[in-house]
Amino acid sequence: MTARYRPLVQTATPRPEDALPLAGGPHWFTHCARHARGAPITVIPAAEVPQDVLARLTAPREPVAGLSMQGCRIMGILNVTPDSFSDGGTDGSVAESIARARQMLDDGAEILDIGGESTRPGAPEVPVDEEIARVVPVTEALKGVPISVDTRKAAVARAAAEAGATLINDVSGLVFDPEMTEFCASARLPVCVMHMRGTPETMTAETDYEDVLLDVYDFLETQIHALEHAGLPREKIVVDPGIGFAKTLEQNLALLNGLSIFHGLGCAILLGVSRKGFIGKLSGEGDAAQRFPGSIAVALAGAAQGIQIIRVHDVPQTRQALTLWQAVEEGGSR
Repeated sequence: MTARYRPLVQTATPRPEDALPLAGGPHWFTHCARHARGAPITVIPAAEVPQDVLARLTAPREPVAGLSMQGCRIMGILNVTPDSFSDGGTDGSVAESIARARQMLDDGAEILDIGGESTRPGAPEVPVDEEIARVVPVTEALKGVPISVDTRKAAVARAAAEAGATLINDVSGLVFDPEMTEFCASARLPVCVMHMRGTPETMTAETDYEDVLLDVYDFLETQIHALEHAGLPREKIVVDPGIGFAKTLEQNLALLNGLSIFHGLGCAILLGVSRKGFIGKLSGEGDAAQRFPGSIAVALAGAAQGIQIIRVHDVPQTRQALTLWQAVEEGGSR
């Protein structure tokens, strides 16, 4: 029976003498929750956690796409699609997309995530040529800026990398296109592996989990091992639990509550919750564009668990909230 260990993350100062750093960053822990299938969750001192697990929980994360992972970075969402769930059609032309990208950078985004295929529930697949035509011109125009390209297709990833992309964000977790793993490994290109079952068209019927936290962890670990076997080092891998993708409201909340368990994978963690449906269900806000208060609340909850990247639509509001939250958290050490 394989156990997983979830650090009980703290930010208070001063730190106890036995505190261990979380992912080499400002957060720390002294205890972990032990999760195992068919067994109750128990809390144990960090000293009782296996040494190989502790090494991954505490080791500093290497930079990704040229960005330090010692803190929470803001990824701005740049959809170049006509049908995204919250802002489809906003970026109607290449010029408009570039202008919006520049504005997000001015507002505090540190990396941009360009997507040419909607992944909203029920969204159909976009042909490769069409997706490339949407993504590549914008990527080329922003060359020199940290750019992530949100795609499930190796051909799109290849074209985007040639245009200057520095990270591939695969929402299928390398499942959709069997060539994606080999491409990222051969190109030595950082990749974000997200958990999703099925496709955007079918995922709402794929929510039968034995234990959602452990099932998602095991999937991500398997995909990490596949990338390592192909030749991509772990420090170039980012993981994303896939909030809202083939998950019920209760499952989303369970993943968010247990988010720190994914530090045990030894990779930077990306969290994408911005404007998602579960926020609307909990808040009663039907208009996705008006869900930024709830999105920020969940983003800060993720920051409190030590995530490295938060993917957002509302960049200036999130930047302001994160800056203030960090100032308060660091106040005792000034």
